[in-house]
Amino acid sequence: MKSICNFIARWMGALVLLMAVVAILWPQPFNDIPTLWINPMLGLIMFGMGLTLNVEDFRIVFSRPKDVLIGCLAQFTIMPLMAWVLAKGFQLPDELALGVILVGCCPGGTASNVITYLAKGDLALSVGMTACSTLLAPLMTPLLTWLMADTFVDVDTWGMLLSILYVVILPIVGGFLIQKFLPKFTKEVVAYLPAFSTLMITGAVGIVIGHNAGKLLSGGMIVILVVMLHNLSGLALGYGLGRLLRLSHPKRTAISIEVGMQNSGLACSLAATHFAASPMATIPGAIFSVWHNISGALVAKLYAMRSEK
Repeated sequence: MKSICNFIARWMGALVLLMAVVAILWPQPFNDIPTLWINPMLGLIMFGMGLTLNVEDFRIVFSRPKDVLIGCLAQFTIMPLMAWVLAKGFQLPDELALGVILVGCCPGGTASNVITYLAKGDLALSVGMTACSTLLAPLMTPLLTWLMADTFVDVDTWGMLLSILYVVILPIVGGFLIQKFLPKFTKEVVAYLPAFSTLMITGAVGIVIGHNAGKLLSGGMIVILVVMLHNLSGLALGYGLGRLLRLSHPKRTAISIEVGMQNSGLACSLAATHFAASPMATIPGAIFSVWHNISGALVAKLYAMRSEK
């Protein structure tokens, strides 16, 4: 069983991409699944994240506040601004622009820690940044979305805040408490979590793309290009900021990956829950979920090679 789970986790990018292709070619089975299923699926992923956290992961926030502060500021400035610039520059329709902005305003994705490890970056900094940006998300994500998108769509900031608390923060806290008080149980299940998260992400991507397959095929290339540029600009600007501040290569690597890889599942969840009248707003998050795993694997090899040199 563990070997199967390792295989699933190792080929996460390929499995998500395969699911996206299947959902485009055969969307009907996915249309029968409500998009609101994304919320509990994301909650389960966040619960798994909570199981892997411990007190040491939060101590870095206090022991290295400067590094974590730089990373979080980069997280909540670079990606939201680039999302707005790309959405306006490519003149995306309001629904798709909203989806791109939602992705940009979300915290760092949990997969960023794995990619940072593979890239031989500063893993402790990556974990600390993920934890910090996730805890800040109930405030920052609704606020930034309102600032960026309120001119063309009504943004329910309070509703978004509550959604992030229910779908992200509470499951993480629950997982953290179980890890603390039931360590034996946690040790038994933690090896299966990467595979479980992969399956949940893959399923969520299938649901979103299946519900919007026709629209994606008719005009999806421009959205794919914007999503790719969004991710790559985050990776590049995150690394460039670290270089500008003369941080070490492992720190630059962690900031680059943490900034470039977003919690796109949360973006899909928020779009499906609070912008149901704009169903295409879920598409950028689904595409980002596919693409950033591919780019993450590639950039991990690039950074690891540079680290070895």
